[in-house]
Amino acid sequence: MKLFGKHSQGTHLDTATKREETDIEKGNVELVESVNEELDDDNESEQVFTCSDCNVTLPLSTVKKNLYVCPECGKHAKISARRRMAGLADPGTFRKIRFTIPFNNPLDYPDYEEKISGLKTKTGLDEGVLSGICEIEGYKAVVAVMAPEFLMGSMGVAVGEMITKTFEVAEKRELPVIIFTASGGARMQEGILSLMQMAKTSAAVKRFSENGGLYVSVLTHPTTGGVSASFATLADITIAEPGALIGFAGPRVIEQTIGQKLPKGFQRAEYLEEHGFVDGIVSRLEMRDSLAHILRLHEKRRKSWLR
Repeated sequence: MKLFGKHSQGTHLDTATKREETDIEKGNVELVESVNEELDDDNESEQVFTCSDCNVTLPLSTVKKNLYVCPECGKHAKISARRRMAGLADPGTFRKIRFTIPFNNPLDYPDYEEKISGLKTKTGLDEGVLSGICEIEGYKAVVAVMAPEFLMGSMGVAVGEMITKTFEVAEKRELPVIIFTASGGARMQEGILSLMQMAKTSAAVKRFSENGGLYVSVLTHPTTGGVSASFATLADITIAEPGALIGFAGPRVIEQTIGQKLPKGFQRAEYLEEHGFVDGIVSRLEMRDSLAHILRLHEKRRKSWLR
């Protein structure tokens, strides 16, 4: 793995050497203090959970404690961006990166602005990505989580800008980047501008990599379309959750195009690991420990430790 200049890429938190958070970025990016409620979206009306694979019915509280992984069969159910971040970050360490990005409706798509406004209220998110700086078992990183609950995590101008700025913030602070992808692809309401985000985010990854940044991509269900064809698959280390659908077009579209049946499990995480597309498959229950291990391997050693 490449390094940030003369330093390795992970940074263990040392409060005596914290930089002023207000220096992180001037303009349209700022860090804000987060209280516990920042990651709390405990607003389900249902009190039970039924697994879509084994059909077992369990108390919702049991499944929530298990990070929405079925205790019976291991099926990884959909999880919101805020719940995922809450299950990953050390308690009290998450600081949200707030982006000020004007609303964009280049095609004057009917009711688009109302739809976005409603989703912001419903999800508590600024857009389709939740990004912040946090610690994972004491190791500091910039983490971005795509939100499947926000227009299926589709990538428009705002999401492309948020991903790009996430890399820029990480580069400025010499921190590794971890991105959890979950997306249906480009956002059709923004036309060609949504497709342009593929190039924009890919360029951000390249700049970050050339300056020695460590980038870990976690592919979750589903990671498709323009997201899979850009920043999601350009990481130094690429891991996936079990059973995740990963690909550009869906299996049915491909079969209709080529006129052939696809192999069993095609585009699933296990198939892609077998064919070298991902480095490994990690259960959501083991994700925190696995990411902490990666950060530990790339920890920034302080000169005083070497004396």
